[in-house]
Amino acid sequence: MRFENQIGPQSKLLYFPLAEIWRYRDLLVLLVRRDVVTVYKQTILGPLWYFIQPLFTSLIFTLLFNNLAGIETGSVPPFLFNLASITVWNYFSTCLTTTSDVFKTNASLFGKVYFPRIIMPLSIVVSNLFKFLLQFAIFVGFYLYYIAQGSSVSVSVYAILLPVVLLNMALLSLGLGMFISALVTKYRDLSFLISFGVQLLMYVSAVTFPLAMIREKLPNYAWIVDYNPLAYIIEHARFMLLSTGTFSWISFLGCTLCSLLVFIFGSIIFNATERSFIDTV
Repeated sequence: MRFENQIGPQSKLLYFPLAEIWRYRDLLVLLVRRDVVTVYKQTILGPLWYFIQPLFTSLIFTLLFNNLAGIETGSVPPFLFNLASITVWNYFSTCLTTTSDVFKTNASLFGKVYFPRIIMPLSIVVSNLFKFLLQFAIFVGFYLYYIAQGSSVSVSVYAILLPVVLLNMALLSLGLGMFISALVTKYRDLSFLISFGVQLLMYVSAVTFPLAMIREKLPNYAWIVDYNPLAYIIEHARFMLLSTGTFSWISFLGCTLCSLLVFIFGSIIFNATERSFIDTV
């Protein structure tokens, strides 16, 4: 008997099934819609949580780090500085925490029906992009408000590269998330450490302070931030949106290369785990 279509694990570790993803694009759209619509479906405030979280976090950061700790943001209003950072950071952190648990949370679905497994983490990245756009609209609203109040903030000419910054965030979170999800299939307790680890990572990723400040006040510990590509990605985003901080093509291209390498590495581990994860999850 001859079978025209045979389903089985891929023999290549470095494999990204673009043709299959396109064939299952309806499933990708369905998963994205599920992630966007059902998250706050049975909540009191519903989609308002998309806006409450960054606004509340930015307000707390402004009170704690800028008013109490005295962290300066130059000519940029502290609240706007924090809102820009949190908006970009939220996209990365949400993608990472959700993707890192993709094998465990979808084990029953993976065991019943075939589809390219990469579609699941991809749907998470795409659905969170929709949430990012909603939160970015809030940032634009406050940006216009501060402009009307006479604040000296301006958009850099490098703002046209903001989609590349988002792509770097997506690739970095996707690569790390797929790598961690592969580990979670064998070591369940890692899933409990992810949210805690992401919170710690935020404080060494220049979310609440400019890069120049840590180099000036804590030069002995600046290397922790200097070797963190996320810190440069967020610094670049702030420079593009608010013309504050620093930007260099070397660091920008370095972050892009690092994000791509992390994504490739995560894809290799993800493909290797896909073959046998159902036996261990």
